[in-house]
Amino acid sequence: MSNNFRTEQDSMGTVDVPEDALYGAQTQRAVNNFQMSQLTLPFAFIRAVALIKYCAAEANEKLGLIDRARSDAIMQAALEVFEGRWHNQFPVDVFQTGSGTSTNMNVNEVLATLASRYSGKDVHPNDHVNLGQSSNDVIPTAIQVSAARRLHRKLFPALRHLESTIEAKAAELGHVVKTGRTHLMDAMPLTLAQELRAWAQQISAARERLAALLPQLMSLPQGGTAIGTGINAHPKFAEEFCVSLTKFTEMSFTSAPNKFVGIASQDVAVGVSGALTSLATAQMKIANDLRWMNSGPLAGLGEIALPALQPGSSIMPGKVNPVIPEAIAMACAQVLGNHTTISVAGQSGNFQLNVMLPLIAYNLLQSIELMTSSAQALADQAIQDFVVNEDKLEEALAKNPILVTALNPVIGYSKAAEIAKKAYQEKRPIIDVAREMTDLTEDELKARLDPKQLTDGGLADDN
Repeated sequence: MSNNFRTEQDSMGTVDVPEDALYGAQTQRAVNNFQMSQLTLPFAFIRAVALIKYCAAEANEKLGLIDRARSDAIMQAALEVFEGRWHNQFPVDVFQTGSGTSTNMNVNEVLATLASRYSGKDVHPNDHVNLGQSSNDVIPTAIQVSAARRLHRKLFPALRHLESTIEAKAAELGHVVKTGRTHLMDAMPLTLAQELRAWAQQISAARERLAALLPQLMSLPQGGTAIGTGINAHPKFAEEFCVSLTKFTEMSFTSAPNKFVGIASQDVAVGVSGALTSLATAQMKIANDLRWMNSGPLAGLGEIALPALQPGSSIMPGKVNPVIPEAIAMACAQVLGNHTTISVAGQSGNFQLNVMLPLIAYNLLQSIELMTSSAQALADQAIQDFVVNEDKLEEALAKNPILVTALNPVIGYSKAAEIAKKAYQEKRPIIDVAREMTDLTEDELKARLDPKQLTDGGLADDN
């Protein structure tokens, strides 16, 4: 921005604005007033507000409320903002007026300046760009539109990619049997394919929970204006707006039957955040499983070797750490914290308006972005290329006394416990101890203690 200033006027008086800024007095007041964090709203959110202005201008022109020249100019300017051309013109802090009015007016002023240039007419930020709208319906609608589009266009494809990557890896490893673990202690065996497919199902279920919320996200309060009554908006504005938005995005946005709800509350955003939290816990579980499986390589489990991506220590040469699972776990922790913030903010719907809308927008979109990046990293930088240390798995499996569980139906729990304890104490294979302490034949012991057989549930009780 230039160090030179021009004087702009609004309903409160005059204010100095940088000479080359496209915005006007209300944006500058917000910049002056809100110097809280140096955090600004994500570009995905600004794009959504610009898209709302594009569709509102088209709807208002169809309804005969604005002339074609102004409508076309506003739409052209909005499209340029949507495409990122004027990204440096949106400096308002996240921590601002709770309705997000400052951001709405920031977009209105930028579009009005550009549209005036393009049309050769005076385009007013309130009377033309904001026609039939209020910050109170624009900002909640922008939260829903930006979240729905990011889910549909970014997160869902990333999750499907993660699912398919896990499934492909599982298909490679169906023959590999390993010691299962409960409480981090040795348990019954399973195949690596079974372990991985549980991960894939976690991701699939999380994606389905999010997808179930999409229809609610896409039911918009736009047209409710100040409090939900639709004051100063054409009776058909909401319907025409959704027609325009659906055409532009190729997503089926609808007009909410009760617009008071989407303005006074943020229950849908809280619900989406909750589903993202469920996804975060699933991704963190997978990341931590990978860290444990990779631990060592000598003094840990050493079941797999993750791709070596960078030196792990500034003092210990040759050390390589599981950096991708660690980064994913931190991203997941951030999403869990974001949900607490969004839940608290969602409670701030006082009477007819929620007054923490910018905070909800920032945290919700950050959570979607983090889960998208984490899913991609988990697939491409961790799961796809990890190598299995089959010798280590077979060694641990051969010494696992818990395999004696398969003998319970024929020798009883107490006898099986005696065998397991002796095998632990003497560090001997369970089959050798069971041969000494039972009357079972060699063939029956091999059949009942075969780890691969046990991954399918073992032999049925002969009795």
